[in-house]
Amino acid sequence: MNEQNKKSVQEETPKTTQGVPASQPSSWKRAMSKRWVFPAAYIAAAGIILTLVWVYQGTGDKTLNSDPASGVVETGASAGTEGTAVGEEESVEVVAKSENFVWPVAVPSEISVVKPFYDSEASTEEHEAAMVQYNDTFIPNTGVDLARGDNKTFEVKAALAGKVTRVEQNPLTGQVVEITHSDNLKTVYQSLADVKVKQDDEVKQGDAIASAGVNELGKTLGNHLHFEVYEDGRPVNPQGYLPEK
Repeated sequence: MNEQNKKSVQEETPKTTQGVPASQPSSWKRAMSKRWVFPAAYIAAAGIILTLVWVYQGTGDKTLNSDPASGVVETGASAGTEGTAVGEEESVEVVAKSENFVWPVAVPSEISVVKPFYDSEASTEEHEAAMVQYNDTFIPNTGVDLARGDNKTFEVKAALAGKVTRVEQNPLTGQVVEITHSDNLKTVYQSLADVKVKQDDEVKQGDAIASAGVNELGKTLGNHLHFEVYEDGRPVNPQGYLPEK
């Protein structure tokens, strides 16, 4: 073989290193040599890690809200809803239903109003009818006076439930019973006889507290009950509270 042919063969034969053909750069190395490869790989790995953390936390919440006895797993939302419902039930206040007034007598149909309440806005005639005369003095009536047509005595009852806050003998108004109620209300019963309650007693609506009697201030009325209602410490017309007979 001449020299020219040897050179041609050498140029066409791949170079070797210690008898082993030299390897060409692989596609993997070419890919790794790109600048965007490492940032892309980092972002992908971070996404996988975040996904695993999220899945792990969700599993932990379900485990905490599970019921070992029933095997039922509650989600955080349902457990929170149930807790709120229980809390609302516990916080509900029980409000007692307010009582309506009843007539302070055993048989309302047998009783008449013999002297009305003095209303400052009433007519002149109504004012005259509501004045109480004592000797030469005229006093506005701060309650209503109730009596039977035959002048017989009758049973006096509590118009509302409450606590007896005063029991006394007054030289003008006779025996007096005061009962304090809720809603800043107070009822006063005068011209009594045979009082059945004492101070600090708790009475129910309709309980018998005394009998109607006579007193010095309203002696012309005979046996009667003088009944007063106070709201926030001021006298009000009892007939505005009492039901129609």
